Amino acid sequence: MTMVLDQVVPFGRSMDEYIKIFNLTDADLNKKIIGIGDGPASFNAEMTRQGKSVISVDPLYQFSGDEILQRFNEVLDNIINQVKATSNNWVWSYHKSPDDLRHNRVKVIREFLSDYENGKKSNRYIVDEFPKLKFKTQEFEIALCSHLLFLYSDHLDYDFHLNSIGEMLRIAKEIRIFPLITLMWKHSQHLDEIVKHYTSIGYKIDIENVEYELQPGGNKMLKITRDFYKNHNL
Repeated sequence: MTMVLDQVVPFGRSMDEYIKIFNLTDADLNKKIIGIGDGPASFNAEMTRQGKSVISVDPLYQFSGDEILQRFNEVLDNIINQVKATSNNWVWSYHKSPDDLRHNRVKVIREFLSDYENGKKSNRYIVDEFPKLKFKTQEFEIALCSHLLFLYSDHLDYDFHLNSIGEMLRIAKEIRIFPLITLMWKHSQHLDEIVKHYTSIGYKIDIENVEYELQPGGNKMLKITRDFYKNHNL
């Protein structure tokens, strides 16, 4: 799939946001992590600065930092103005207002861009995408996916979700996905079948509340891990 930059909204999230949306503990942060669909998040930059291990994957990384920033600037005011026009429909608990959201998104992309070129050279920002990833089986301890699977359920079908989640589970021992609602703020039509499928083949499923909400109802995260007792008949 070829990415067209003028169809992308390159908004990223901070390390603090990742910690909250994925319920990441201090122990989790010291594990080998891959973020799929990270976009211009500052999570990798901030984690790397602390000496931690993160790989970020996104087709966006085929573009230069200048190109990503240009696209960000093209869409920023329009997106924030749309949010302002419907501000009563959003949850202002983490971000305090539309202007605070704008400030945070600008801060994040600046942090990302300050790290981007060095990160590409050291293979921390890798061009790749669902549903097939180039990494080795069980190469990572945790795989994260933020604001892609389930959110775009009206555009990405069940098979895409099944194959993409299967690929996450191939490369990582545990996966976490946020949010579980669509762009229309509805329960994803794929979620229940995904849960049923992976439960039936021996995975442990948890749907956890998180301390982050911007979209109403968007405060839950899916965690899937191997149920070792079941798989090993212990």
